[in-house]
Amino acid sequence: MPHSYPMMVDLQGRRCLVVGGGRVAERKVSGLLTCEARVDVVSPTATARLEGLAATGAIRLARRPVRSGDLVGSFLVVVATDDREVNRRIAAEVRAAGVLVNVADDPGACTFLVPAVLRRGDLTLAISTGGGSPALAKKLRQRLEQTIGPEYEAFLAALRGLRARAQETIADPEERQALYRRALESDLFEHVVRGDRAAAAARIDELVQTAAHAGRR
Repeated sequence: MPHSYPMMVDLQGRRCLVVGGGRVAERKVSGLLTCEARVDVVSPTATARLEGLAATGAIRLARRPVRSGDLVGSFLVVVATDDREVNRRIAAEVRAAGVLVNVADDPGACTFLVPAVLRRGDLTLAISTGGGSPALAKKLRQRLEQTIGPEYEAFLAALRGLRARAQETIADPEERQALYRRALESDLFEHVVRGDRAAAAARIDELVQTAAHAGRR
């Protein structure tokens, strides 16, 4: 399989179709809902959780086999039935329609793969083995969970604030990039970890002012 092109895709409000109603489909639906996608599920049967999501209007559930017309208007399709041949047939139809498709446990039939994901607020770490070993991707994600904790969410928020200040006050892109590197090498992270907002704000102010002054020389 050739190297996949890694990218982050905005699914908010986009129609995503999941074919299948078992536990695997349930996990796929949960991931799509996290990204605020508009999820349709087509399957003769569904788990209790999927039924519950349909009852609350979180997803639309059609309790029947998939039809060709179900693909129309889909941004992407996830195929997760318990029949490998059915999965491949549906995937081929999706590819022919020019729509992105992921097939559970069959990377060769996919046009995109779903990585193991670690989220810390807006910080997202994705690990893929190219379909070679999802178990390894999961193990690596669990290892990262032990070292990259929730403090990185607050750190990213501080860096976002610094970036906004820099874009307002420093015209030179290279000076801004140098500032971002200095911020990462500074004690800003330690202030954030301690929850000392005043110290963190002061350090950001100092970093930006120093960079702005250097840029005016």
